[in-house]
Order: sequence, then C-alpha cells, then structure tokens
Amino acid sequence: MTRMLGLLTVAALAAAALLVALPVVAGAAGGTTCTGALAPGDYNHLVVPAGAACFGEGHVNIRGGLDIGSGATFVLSNEETPDATSTITGGVHSTNAMNVQIHFATIGGGIDIHGGAGPFGGPFGITWNTIEDNQINGEVTIDGYNGFWMGFIRNTVNGSVKLNNNVLIDEDGNEYVTNTIHGSLSCVGNVPVPQVGDSEGSANVVSGKKKGDCTDV
Repeated sequence: MTRMLGLLTVAALAAAALLVALPVVAGAAGGTTCTGALAPGDYNHLVVPAGAACFGEGHVNIRGGLDIGSGATFVLSNEETPDATSTITGGVHSTNAMNVQIHFATIGGGIDIHGGAGPFGGPFGITWNTIEDNQINGEVTIDGYNGFWMGFIRNTVNGSVKLNNNVLIDEDGNEYVTNTIHGSLSCVGNVPVPQVGDSEGSANVVSGKKKGDCTDV
C-alpha cells in the first residue's frame, strides 16, 4: 500500500510542477497562502485554506508555522526524493484536513493534527496522511483522522507521540513503525490496530513507555 500511495504522490507533484508559472502562492496578513504549487524558498507563516491543495517538491523553509484548513491537502516532498529536505519552524497544525503528507523535513514545534475529511475525495481520489523520514522536535498528536490510510514511519521525534482514535478504511491503515522516539508512544482507539503492514518496517525504538495498541510495534 505504501508504494502505491508514494507513486500517487509523485504523480501529483509532477502535475503541480506544471503550475509554477501561475501566481498560486500569495502574501496574506501575517503570512503566505498556498493554493497550488509551493516553489522552493523561504516563507513566513504558511496557510493552506479550507478545501485548497498545496504541493511542494521540497527545499522549503517555513519560519512561522504551517496551518492546513478543513478539507485541504498539503504535500511536501515524497519518499522518492530524500535530498529534497525542508524546514518547518513553528509546528504543523491542521483540523479536518483531507491529506497531510510531509517527508524529509526538520520540524520545530511539533505536529498537531485533528480529525479528517473522510476516506474518499480530494486530488488523489482517496485520502491519506503520511509523516515519514522527518526530524521532529516537539510533541506529536494525530487524533481522530478518518481517511483511507495513515503512516507514521522512520521519524525521529524529540518528544512524546500520541496517535489516537484514527479510524481508517484500508486493512493495514495504521502503519506506525521504524520510528525513534525520545519520549512516550501512546496509541488508543485506532482501527485497524497499529501494525507493520506492507511497509517492511521494524519496531519503534521508544525511550519512554509504549501505551495502548502500540505495545507490539
């Protein structure tokens, strides 16, 4: 499943690259609004408005935090581009977003994702969150996501991680593996229960306690 989703993301980024000549990133009071392709460069507070889609190929520096609106999609890099690193300072925040997909980023201020927009719709036809291959400094909370699939894979986190109440349609819909967590890992109320799935990953290395459904991963 992870390979198929990765290919869909690559295709979406390629399509978004065709939009770079259009004025899809606009300044807003206190920050920048993205409703299309996110070109490499420096940004202040970045906002993806409700229902919009923002695609970045990487090499992005966001200084004042990232906010993703209801029904919105945010994609930054993909698992095929490990050299396309980015920095997000000020944390990642979303409520009822459709897709939150972040790869190869250094994130200061943690991640706070609540809710989702259902398993179908958006630019890919199906919805998924994937937080992969990131360095995260701060607490991570992903709670109540109701998309098709979600992966939290190969991240290093300096802080506690709470992955709770995420109800996914895919049978291996919660893949939480191969993370190094300097803090506790809590997983409660997830359907299906967290697992390796087809990611071919390994058990999480956690310095604190593993709680709930994550005791076996």
